[in-house]
Amino acid sequence: MGILNFIGSIFGYLLWGLYLIFKNYGVAIIMFTILLKVIMFPLTLKQQKSMAAQARLTEKQKALQKACGNDKQRYNEELQKLYEKENTSPMSGCLINLLPFPIMLGIYYSVIYPLTNTLHIASETISQASAYIKHIPGMTSVSTYIELDIVKNWAYLKDHLTMFSASDVEKIESFTGGFNFLGLNLLGTPAEESFMSFLWIIPVLTLLSSWGMQFIMNKLNPNSAEAQQSQQGCMKYTMYLLPLLSAYWAYIMPAAVGIYWVVSSLVGAAQSVVMNKFFSNEQITAKQEVSHFLLLESNESSVKPLPVALQNMVADKIKAQAAANTENANKKAAKAQDKKKKSSSSSKKNSNSSSDYMGKKL
Repeated sequence: MGILNFIGSIFGYLLWGLYLIFKNYGVAIIMFTILLKVIMFPLTLKQQKSMAAQARLTEKQKALQKACGNDKQRYNEELQKLYEKENTSPMSGCLINLLPFPIMLGIYYSVIYPLTNTLHIASETISQASAYIKHIPGMTSVSTYIELDIVKNWAYLKDHLTMFSASDVEKIESFTGGFNFLGLNLLGTPAEESFMSFLWIIPVLTLLSSWGMQFIMNKLNPNSAEAQQSQQGCMKYTMYLLPLLSAYWAYIMPAAVGIYWVVSSLVGAAQSVVMNKFFSNEQITAKQEVSHFLLLESNESSVKPLPVALQNMVADKIKAQAAANTENANKKAAKAQDKKKKSSSSSKKNSNSSSDYMGKKL
């Protein structure tokens, strides 16, 4: 978990900077998500190109399946050759599909450890505060996240947590007032809060927005959806599993993490609409075909001609081989002709013998 905590620390710097600007953690997460989508745009474009390549190969894959029949080993071998020839891979789009999970876990670690990863308070001070509140009756039963307990109950604990410096206290007090977003407490966990807290809305929205994003992407790119269904590998199952898994995580994690997932799905859907307008499968496929043609043309132009002497030698060999083939063909034709003549002569002799025999009998 060290790497995820490190990612959470990096995200914490970004979230804290955005929080200082907007003074609300929900708005900070929205702006953070948009910024992250902009940074990840090259990877998203790469995934779009991969989906276009898979769509272009769909018909060829169907032809291979028909040609190979039930011979799966031969089909897999031929399919691998096809991927190598077309310079593509069925797993090339998996990275961008799986990338949101470590990002979400990074945000999760920045949320559950706000003092460490967002406010970056000294670890020794946090350890002292954690050890102190563990001895307060009822505190450990409120939540499994001690640093979140400190932030949520800061108004009651600040007079007792004297280990924090004046600058630390100023940061924490500024931070505790910005977790109310549209009437929802983003520090709460849907699985632990009551029904009337309405935090259950967040995992529901997470599921709906994730499925909605997948639906929009497949609607805009029907060929890519068909290619995704025909592939082997992780992309075949992401449409169904990722939304369910993300909704479950949004249910058991603090609401701030679920807000990130909802916003990420909505921004992703909007991004798909924009990309379909400027980077549609048809446009990408056309560019790939042109690039492939230019590459072949470049390779042909880079081939150096053979020396004249070697060209003459090759030409002489070809002529000699052609002459030998012609001579063999003539010999075979002559033999066939001789065989035909002998067969005809033998037939005439048999006919004459039969006539003589009939004549003598008469």
